[in-house]
Amino acid sequence: MSHTVKEIADALGATVFGASGLSITGAAEPAMAGSEDIALALKPEYAEGLSKGSARAAIVWDGADWQALGLEAAIVVPRPRYAMSGLTALLDPGPEIAPGIHPSSFVDPTAEIGDGAAIGPLAVIGARAKIGANARIASHVSIAEDAVIGEGALIHAGVRIGARVSIGDRFIAQPGAVVGSDGFSFVTPEKSRVEEARASLGTETTAQNASWTRIHSLGAVEIGDDVEIGANTTIDRGTIRATRIGHRTKLDNLVHIGHNVEVGEDTLLCGQVGIAGSTKIGNRVVMGGQCGVNDNIFVGDDVVCGGATKVFTNVPAGRVMLGYPAMKMEQYLEASRNWRRLPRVMDDIKTLKKSVLKDDKDD
Repeated sequence: MSHTVKEIADALGATVFGASGLSITGAAEPAMAGSEDIALALKPEYAEGLSKGSARAAIVWDGADWQALGLEAAIVVPRPRYAMSGLTALLDPGPEIAPGIHPSSFVDPTAEIGDGAAIGPLAVIGARAKIGANARIASHVSIAEDAVIGEGALIHAGVRIGARVSIGDRFIAQPGAVVGSDGFSFVTPEKSRVEEARASLGTETTAQNASWTRIHSLGAVEIGDDVEIGANTTIDRGTIRATRIGHRTKLDNLVHIGHNVEVGEDTLLCGQVGIAGSTKIGNRVVMGGQCGVNDNIFVGDDVVCGGATKVFTNVPAGRVMLGYPAMKMEQYLEASRNWRRLPRVMDDIKTLKKSVLKDDKDD
């Protein structure tokens, strides 16, 4: 599939200069670009690479002298990185899934399949499931009974969607994601050692070990519009009420959302984030990779947590958090400077101690 430079500029809402009719079939870094690639010379420091490649057209920064760079055409954008979203969307054909229902798939007779949907090989669609118009479902996907998938979904190979899950329009799930698995809920007949340890803040417990009994998950999962979830990400169903993910929220690979969790709108959770059960995450929250959040707390709107932050208590709206345990970023940075000074402080203490002991002996 090819596009002219003008078609690309129009898709980006950008300004085009030069030979706007040039045909483009791909995108590449400047030094690796071929004659039919559009080079991504997004910053001045990338300009040198253009002479090493063969690109005739490029996306360049505002103010670039594209002719001096040896280009026949250029697209000028005010925010180059944002332009990447439009460019990649235009050039990405997505997985190849033939229209209609593949003969090797199984669709229950009571399921409803919307107009224009494409269902790949060996997919399984359960009883009373509803698949929206123009949804694309790749091979080996299973969608259980009473699940609802909105219009324009793209569900990659091997995704598992459980019973009674409800998902909005334009949903994207990467390979191996699981939506609607049982929550991790177990209880003992008497108070467990874990409960005692938590209540006593670490004092030795007296409770005896006991067998764990499952609390079954009767709730479901509710996901809004324009949500994306990464490969091997898991979202547990709620115990009684639903686990909820708000509109336009994006989950990276290997994210785990526990039972009864509520995640707000426009939130971004990066790789290996784990949210424990019954916690509420606000709108526009960003959590870096490997963040962990305790159960039964809340994280307010617009909070940013740096990578590997561990949140054990409620976080008010708007804070920037870092560390283990999580603290305000400026506090953490000050504390970390003090931690680095500890060896020197300990040496000073040892020296003072020796001096005091010597003075005592001299007396």
